[in-house]
Amino acid sequence: MRSVIYTQTGDPDVLRLVDRPVPAFSDGEVLVRLHVAGVNPTDWKFRRGTGPGQPPPFPQVSPGQDGAGVVEAVGSAVTTVAVGDRVWVWLAGTHEGGGTAQEYVALEAAKVVPLPASATFDLGASLGVPAITAHRCLTVVDEGPRVLSPGSLADRTVLVAGGAGAVGNAAIQLARWAGATVITTVSGDEKGALAQAAGAQHIINYRTENAAERIRAVAPDGVNIVVEVAPTTNAALNQAVVADAATVAVYANEAGPLVLEVRPHMIVNTRYQFVMLYNIPIQAKLDAASGVSSAVADDALRVGESAGVPLHHFALEDTAAAHTAVESNVVGKVLITLT
Repeated sequence: MRSVIYTQTGDPDVLRLVDRPVPAFSDGEVLVRLHVAGVNPTDWKFRRGTGPGQPPPFPQVSPGQDGAGVVEAVGSAVTTVAVGDRVWVWLAGTHEGGGTAQEYVALEAAKVVPLPASATFDLGASLGVPAITAHRCLTVVDEGPRVLSPGSLADRTVLVAGGAGAVGNAAIQLARWAGATVITTVSGDEKGALAQAAGAQHIINYRTENAAERIRAVAPDGVNIVVEVAPTTNAALNQAVVADAATVAVYANEAGPLVLEVRPHMIVNTRYQFVMLYNIPIQAKLDAASGVSSAVADDALRVGESAGVPLHHFALEDTAAAHTAVESNVVGKVLITLT
């Protein structure tokens, strides 16, 4: 099979297209023929590591956590999918031989999720990291829900910082599907149009408007959940707009120290929850995959310009260029076409 690999950390030029054997699979695993793979910021961050020339976690690493395709074979203990099923996969690159920048991947059955006939492979490859992260941010609250469903966030207000990003877009779509009122902050009109396409009801340009006043006008009692991409930059804003017992779910590693005033947050019992997808409890990942799968079945998660997620396609041999696009903060979703 064709596979993109790297054997040491560094710039995109460490990525090489090679031929490797189709991976073997165990009784509890599924072999998937990938049609489309997604590229996420963690892919290039893992590839860069702590500096160039360092050994990666495995002798040969194929980058990529997300993908979609068709089941090629199943282990004897697998009952959740069958040969020929359309599926999406998540966290494929956490074991040796994994990664989605290749034509086949073998994964434990729990990481292989049926993809409805109505959903494209582009959508399936765009789920994984962004949608599971967004689901975790929306559910890591004391009162639940553990798994999102229609109406499960009714009567709650969600603030999504950076609604034009991949996680922000997924958070908007999932929160709307779950019945929340969704506010988002953006840096300009173009990104505002993308957030509106995703379904945000209230869009605030934080560069030209008083964000705190606008948010309080929409939610006089404050916001219940903040899906936060820039915790350092937005610390004062979050303090000004959180409701009693609000949760600020931080999923991005913004540079600089996070400084919080203790008393204002203590008075309203603010909860700051940091979310690192790779380290959250396995049950939370499974719950997220379940909730995301239900949203896809309800046609509540979409991709493409009309859904606020412009798509950028690259061939497998152009994986280095795909990594460069993501590292350059291209707006939208970068995908690798494998068929």
